[in-house]
Amino acid sequence: MVGKQVLGAAIAMLLCGTASAQTMDPDFADTIKTWTTKPEFMSPLVDHLPVSTTVPSPKSVLGNHIGAPNVLHYYDQIISYYRALAAKSPRVKIIEIGKSEEGRENIVVMISSEENLAKLDSYKKNLALLADPRKLSAADAPGVIAATKPIYHISGGLHSAETGPPEMLMELSYRLLTEDSPMIRGIRDNLIVAITPVLEADGRDRYVDWYYRNLINEKDDRNKPGGPPYWGKYIYHDNNRDINYSDVSARHLIKYYLDWHPPIMHELHESVPFMYTYSGQAPQNPDLDPILFGELPWFSNFEMAQMTKYGMPGVWTHGFVDAWTPGYLAFMSSNHNGMLRMYETFGNAGATTMLRHVAPEVQSGVRGGDWTKRDWYRPLPPYKEVVWSMRNNTNYMETGVLTALDLAARFPTTILENFYKKSANAIEAGATKAPYAYIIPADQADPTRIAFVTNILQLQGIEIGRATQPVKVKEGSYPAGSLVIKLNQPYGRLAKMLLKKQDDYPDENLTTYDDAAWTMGMMTHTNIVEVADKAALDVPVTPIDRFAPQGRIAASGARTYAVLDHGAVAMATLRFRLKDAAVKIVEKPFKAGGKTVPAGSFLVDGAAYATLKPAVEQLGLEAIAVSGNPGAATHDSTLPRTALFSTWGSSEKVGWVRYAFDQHEMPYDLIFKEQVRAGNLRAKYDVIILPTQGRSTKDIVFDVPMKGKPLPYTKTGKYRFSGDYGSTEDTRGGMALEGLVELRKFVEEGGTLITTGDASAVPVEFGIADDVTVTRTTGNFYAPGPIVSAKVLKPANPVFYGYDETTMPVRWASNALYTVPERLKDRVLMQFPGGKDGVMSGFMRGADQVKDRPAIINVPDGQGRLLMFATNPIWRWQNWGEFRMLYNAVLNWKQLGLTDVTPPGPPPTAAP
Repeated sequence: MVGKQVLGAAIAMLLCGTASAQTMDPDFADTIKTWTTKPEFMSPLVDHLPVSTTVPSPKSVLGNHIGAPNVLHYYDQIISYYRALAAKSPRVKIIEIGKSEEGRENIVVMISSEENLAKLDSYKKNLALLADPRKLSAADAPGVIAATKPIYHISGGLHSAETGPPEMLMELSYRLLTEDSPMIRGIRDNLIVAITPVLEADGRDRYVDWYYRNLINEKDDRNKPGGPPYWGKYIYHDNNRDINYSDVSARHLIKYYLDWHPPIMHELHESVPFMYTYSGQAPQNPDLDPILFGELPWFSNFEMAQMTKYGMPGVWTHGFVDAWTPGYLAFMSSNHNGMLRMYETFGNAGATTMLRHVAPEVQSGVRGGDWTKRDWYRPLPPYKEVVWSMRNNTNYMETGVLTALDLAARFPTTILENFYKKSANAIEAGATKAPYAYIIPADQADPTRIAFVTNILQLQGIEIGRATQPVKVKEGSYPAGSLVIKLNQPYGRLAKMLLKKQDDYPDENLTTYDDAAWTMGMMTHTNIVEVADKAALDVPVTPIDRFAPQGRIAASGARTYAVLDHGAVAMATLRFRLKDAAVKIVEKPFKAGGKTVPAGSFLVDGAAYATLKPAVEQLGLEAIAVSGNPGAATHDSTLPRTALFSTWGSSEKVGWVRYAFDQHEMPYDLIFKEQVRAGNLRAKYDVIILPTQGRSTKDIVFDVPMKGKPLPYTKTGKYRFSGDYGSTEDTRGGMALEGLVELRKFVEEGGTLITTGDASAVPVEFGIADDVTVTRTTGNFYAPGPIVSAKVLKPANPVFYGYDETTMPVRWASNALYTVPERLKDRVLMQFPGGKDGVMSGFMRGADQVKDRPAIINVPDGQGRLLMFATNPIWRWQNWGEFRMLYNAVLNWKQLGLTDVTPPGPPPTAAP
């Protein structure tokens, strides 16, 4: 150990150089040494901290050094610290980029030398030029690069239970501002370090409340309770999978990115021991620039080598997160020709020091193999057991970040050259390799789907043009006004990634960290044509700022208006805006005014015109006048009293349904175990939705185990950020069997119970749905979110209003396989054809197991009904094309039996 200390001191002298002339804080050195649980968990980069007479240290503002046991800081404390730094140091600039869902300010903190910050606007303009080589010739690029400093963006706190990064970043900021070592001077002189202190600001406060109330004394990692029911308002861990940027803070970040173009974005996470650094392992998305896959291991291997040199065990790379899915939040950098970087540092989900069991048993099933075994990408493995502290976490993460910044500061020109070259390569690829464009034809019945797709593409900086004349390419002819996305643009590769069919997964024996497919046209049921005809690049277009379809309605005075149902999700929004109007829903198509009025269309009393007209126009719908009595088959539209059930321990997938319902103005009550177990549900609700949640039906029914102490989630004077979106004195113990009894009563008494995804196994396994059985996929089956075909067997059922095709793409959502007896086959509304041919995008191993399995089952029960989706009709903010099926079921809850067929009775008994 003495040898290691001598070596550490020697390294420190080499690194710090003239920093030895600075006054260091002896209290810091002594204190963090006691908080660090083993000497090898410290590094010479972070074992000291300068004293400044002008710049406030974390302790001077917060009252403690970073990494103090049992101490976490609320969001306003964190932001106040950065404001204090900016008030005292000319090396800090704070940029406000928006507000969170709950109104907290989102900021980016920029740190560099005074000289660099004085040139920040110039660097911003230059980075925009490097991001778009159409505006900067190859001959002029070296001059711009020489006059520019790259932005290295670091962010923490995206996942609220990963509590260390927001703490560490405060100390890192102080160190970058005050330390005078050659390494730190080089970072300040050659980089702009940009910091997002907390990406999920709302969740930070909610989690800190929960930690102080329920977790601070928990030291048993094998029996520790989980976190609070919510981080953000809707999204939990999936805020790092939000490919369509539904979250308002994510939209702020992508706008900031497109304004500033940081070539590197580095996201700090916590999970595996002791620090994993992302290398972009296989499977790799082949539409990302090959340069990226050289840059990533360049950094990760340097970090691993340096930290191993310091004697820090458990620093590794490669074997954890792959580079297939482009939907991770900081992937916005790689998607825009920059570089995503990521750490996973060991964390305790709080600041309590505890004994951690890294390898309590053989870890054959974890990504990267047994974490405690040496491998070429893990030369000095972590220990099987370790006492781990928040300060250990800070030491590792800060050492890694400083090492990465040091490497970037040594090669700023290379980073900018690569950024420019990747941008130029993207344009070149779109000009020389098929496909050359994507066309969104203008003659689609539902323009609102086009708006959904194009708004997301343009949010990410993708350029879209409107054809000024009819388009004719080898793939077909399309009318003037069609939208053309040419790929010879800086973000053409991103457009291709989002729009193409994912049919090039390199090896089905490889697993992927997230979905294998995300094809936007299939997900939204929008016709988007891939064009391999190079003539598409020459199609005359006018750039569009935003595609916003304007709804149309006939003049006032008609007795009845028919709002034509062409599949728009906004039909549900319209119905609730017309909650006080008399509305009938068309069951079979008919002709009126020379137009076909499809099934699912609304017939609205003309007296509601003042409400109908602005709603139709705003929502992009079409309404025509209907004279006289059309004599059409219709039913009265009776709006339901709707409840959405959520467990306390697994709220995220319910959160996506809540988000969709709120966006589309569909009212509901959010209910929990307390309301279900209280009973009398039918008196309160007509429809109860049980969305997929948890990992099993047991999780849905029994939820957080009834062990340990009560876990309250209520708002108090002390815990101000708890008790939002529901409140309970104890999150433990789910609806249990008592709740299931009440759900069965609800159905028998005339209620409609709708289940989705894995939750559809609940009524089957717990005896609510008779005659339906469920099994699980077996063997080598693997289906990471592919898009598969589903065949509509009962197209006249209200579930399918607005859908023209009898075979449609849906996202695979569950490994539950349902069986309905032959005599009840008419209860199957949709089924999966299965097999390899049934996979439309992505991949599915063992696809034959899915052959002809039910996808939607419609079961009358007592006076009520069960509607069970094996699919998940609301998956994140992605499968927009499936949303209407669930919305239709809610709007037509009393008519879901329109296509019921009475099953054959038992054979007659022979006469004696």
